[in-house]
Amino acid sequence: MSNPQEDDKKPIDQEQEAHVILKVKSQDGDEVLFKIKKSTLLKKLMYAYCDRRGLKLDAFAFIFNGLRIGGLETPDELDMEDGDVIDACRAMSGGLRANQRQWSYMLFDHNRL
Repeated sequence: MSNPQEDDKKPIDQEQEAHVILKVKSQDGDEVLFKIKKSTLLKKLMYAYCDRRGLKLDAFAFIFNGLRIGGLETPDELDMEDGDVIDACRAMSGGLRANQRQWSYMLFDHNRL
């Protein structure tokens, strides 16, 4: 015969295993904690983070273990555990080609700063 207290603990443990607590850390050191299911797409976390910061999703690159997160992955697929950190970095797009760099310096007067 099983102990009723042990039976009560088993569903709670399974429920806790289905969730993971992740930390999203920005470049300025701010950390935001998220508790999500392991089967939830990470784009949901990414949208929530950008909504809290008041910024667009396109402005950030989310990086976990050195790889950029596309949003269609789940914490279970990436083997994420409680306390893992996702870095939120400002995404940069565009730039100049080598032959355009000289042109930009000619247009911008550095002495006026």
